[in-house]
Amino acid sequence: MYKLLGEAVDTALELKPLVANANHCEIVIGPVFTALKTIADRLEGSNIHVAAQNCGTQNDFGAHTGEIAPAMLRDAGCSHVIIGHSERRQFYGETDTSVNKKTHATLAAGMTAIVCVGEHLAEREAGNAESVVEEQLTGSLAGLTVADMERIIIAYEPVWAIGTGKTATPEQAQEMHGHIRACVEKTHGSGIASAVRILYGGSVKPDNIATLMSQPDVDGALVGGASLEAESFAAIVNFDR
Repeated sequence: MYKLLGEAVDTALELKPLVANANHCEIVIGPVFTALKTIADRLEGSNIHVAAQNCGTQNDFGAHTGEIAPAMLRDAGCSHVIIGHSERRQFYGETDTSVNKKTHATLAAGMTAIVCVGEHLAEREAGNAESVVEEQLTGSLAGLTVADMERIIIAYEPVWAIGTGKTATPEQAQEMHGHIRACVEKTHGSGIASAVRILYGGSVKPDNIATLMSQPDVDGALVGGASLEAESFAAIVNFDR
């Protein structure tokens, strides 16, 4: 929940030329709802996609005051939706069940779902990190076909490393990303498991992106605070590979 409309547009337009030559990755930004349509229009034809930070659980228009259907987000120019972000789970009552409904609705609207999972510090210290994440994956991805999974991106967010300045070591990130890939293999097969992109999200910065991306199962990053300034986000996109 940062930036008024003009500020958001300015940041997106400042980013555009800085990443224009980045052809090694997919670039997605997630502005606030009020800026989505304007930014999507201004970035049309560029290599930057636009994501919503949340969505409603269904595409049936009707009396659902305060909700936004995924189909409406696509109509506004979105190609992706971030679903089940740790802050949504922690502060706004998001559950695996609601994440699952939003994921199905997002796919039905023709968009890609970025589905977030991750454990709290107490869960990690108790030795339950892998079981917590597996339970979240199982619930959040329930009922998805192999074809559905081709439009899923998974983001691992160690909650203890978000906004705290702490970052999972590359080894910790790799360990959990490898576990996530193994979980997907159990439910959807080895082909999908090897193809699914798993992002790391937890205090990603220009100075740690290269070491994180050196891990074999870290396919990208879900960037928080470092994405608020075009130059720092561009430095992450264009990290020295």
